[in-house]
Formats: sequence, C-alpha cells, structure tokens
Amino acid sequence: MEPYIPISYLNDFIFCPLSLYFHNMYGRYDESLYQQKPQIEGKAAHAAIDKGRYSTRKAILQGTEIYCDKYKLCGKIDIFDTRTGTLTERKKEVKKIYDGYIFQVYAQYFALTEMGYKVNEIIIYCLTHNQSHVMYLPHENKVMFKKFENLIVSINNFRINNPHFMPNQAKCERCIYANLCDHNLC
Repeated sequence: MEPYIPISYLNDFIFCPLSLYFHNMYGRYDESLYQQKPQIEGKAAHAAIDKGRYSTRKAILQGTEIYCDKYKLCGKIDIFDTRTGTLTERKKEVKKIYDGYIFQVYAQYFALTEMGYKVNEIIIYCLTHNQSHVMYLPHENKVMFKKFENLIVSINNFRINNPHFMPNQAKCERCIYANLCDHNLC
C-alpha cells in the first residue's frame, strides 16, 4: 500500500475494495477502455474547478491539492471559501448521500484544518438539481466520524487475497471493472 491514501479511494473502497486494485492497474491506460457514463459525466462536472475557472475571487480555493498527515490522506478539494469557511464538494448528481461522499469531505476537512484553515460548513452540491446538502462537521456526528476512522484502518489492512472478501452482486452489476474481475458475480 502507498504511504498515503488518495481521498477518492474512500468512496471507491466502500463500493468495492477490489476497485482500488483495478483503478491502479488500469489508471495509466486510456479511460475510455473502462470508464462508463457516470465517470465521464463526473469528470466533465469538475472541469471548471480542475482548470481553475470556477471563480476568480482570491478567497476561493479551487482544485487545490491537500494532504492530511494524521490520516495519511491526499487529494484535491473542489471549492473552499476562505472567507466563510465553506467547503463544497460538487457532484454531477446526488440521488442519495452515501457514506463515501461524507468521508471524502471529512478527509478534505481534516487536511484543510491541518493547513491552518477554519472549516465552518461542509456542503455536498448536486449540479443536476442545483441543490446544496449541508453536512455535519466530523465532531458533530460521532457515529460517522468513527466510521470514517474505521474505514481508514480497513483500507490500510486490506489484502487482495483476503479469503473473507464477499462480492456484492448489486455492486458488481454497476462496476466499471466487472469485465476484468474474477470475483464478478454477474
């Protein structure tokens, strides 16, 4: 395992721990070989942030690389307003607030806090429906915070040859790596 965990792995690991293996194995290849419509649309939704075109205001950090030493996490934030302390994670479409979404913003929260910023509010924003979903900060939701920490431990301890790994058929049916996985239940 790497000395740090990319923040995107938090959501991916919850979906299927094996997806991290495939993501690393195929990550250098042309994405059109394995990405599907949701991944392509998600990437397009982040284009303005990734290219620094979301805002010209100096108080807005966009697409900034971050690192959290405490949890050994790294990645990028979508948007952080340094004046209001509002951290915003943009998603193409939010049908449900998944734990992985929350854990990704928790990782961003902890990294920004270590960097000396004060995060007052966390928002998961749905581009499709123009909706903001306000999340509890980690210290305001002890159950989710504990689940976040347990996830970090699980990722660090996971082994691909784990005999106790049980694939989930519903997830296998939606997995972009289903054709490549020998655990696939489809």
